Amino acid sequence: MTSVGIDLSAITNTLTDDVSSWKGKSLISVTQMTTSGILRLFQTAQSMRELVRSKGGDDRLKHKVLASVFYEASTRTSCSFQAAMMRLGGTFLHVDGGKGGNTSASKKGESLEDTIRCLECYTDVTVLRHPTTGSVQQVALGDGTVKPVINAGDGIGEHPTQALLDFYTIWDELSVSFDVENGNNTADNSHTGPLVVVLLGDLKHGRTVHSLAKLLARSSLKHELVLRYCSPASLEMPAHVKEYVEQCSNVKQEEYSDMSEAVKGAHVLYVTRVQKERFETTEDYEKVKGAYVVDMNLMKVAPQRMIVMHPLPRVDEISTEVDSDPRACYFRQMENGMFVRMAILSLILGSP
Repeated sequence: MTSVGIDLSAITNTLTDDVSSWKGKSLISVTQMTTSGILRLFQTAQSMRELVRSKGGDDRLKHKVLASVFYEASTRTSCSFQAAMMRLGGTFLHVDGGKGGNTSASKKGESLEDTIRCLECYTDVTVLRHPTTGSVQQVALGDGTVKPVINAGDGIGEHPTQALLDFYTIWDELSVSFDVENGNNTADNSHTGPLVVVLLGDLKHGRTVHSLAKLLARSSLKHELVLRYCSPASLEMPAHVKEYVEQCSNVKQEEYSDMSEAVKGAHVLYVTRVQKERFETTEDYEKVKGAYVVDMNLMKVAPQRMIVMHPLPRVDEISTEVDSDPRACYFRQMENGMFVRMAILSLILGSP
């Protein structure tokens, strides 16, 4: 399946603060949500966190079944969606469509569209990851699909639920405000002034940073957003992402090569690994592996309120000695993934 370009204009800004706008809808791109829709999702995620911590969950999705379909390796995304479904009383079927996986469909030549259409006969919603950019959108918007599809990553394209849990973490940790009705954060330590976010590492192949940059830029934040891109020269943020961000208001983009300079005055350091599996040769990977390592030497000069995030897994780009620093929030970020995905499933399946 070759990379495909999909026109998403018909579904742009269709997921709003009205819960009915989410019911039965696919979630395939960060461009689908209005700022008020993002706030609605975050507030729902907050209620899910309170639910899990007080009662462990409930039965609002009892008798609902999730199809977890992954043609690429996954631990956090697949497990958090499965846990989210179970916390809300539902269950799941898992299909490992990768090499050596538990399905014969692709090995027999069945199209991705037919595989998903068949699984819909048994389930209520599909979470799909596929290595081809645009493939999930193509399936979700095709004539054959009748039940919601959630994009769990399409090649180097988008990973909207990861971007949402990342943004939720920033919103929650830093008490960020939106410039919409009821969007003011009333916490005593609520963020004021420009929000400076450093995206560090493999920005070329990182679908997480592609989605996060677009999501942050298109959201109506109360204050200016500054996106700083810091990467090896061969792994810079793609032009199409920078062009998208350029069209958004109240956003500034900056590029750095020196990590120590990039974190000056920053509020968020978002680290990504250099993705070995995306390189054509081992030699190309070896040239940039270990280009940036976040360690305690960096943390000593970093701002005291700056949080360190990572979509995980990490290899060697964050030293384990950083884990004990209270600014390291990547494991809190992972827990937030379950709360956000519980919110997404409850909204899409009509039980927020």
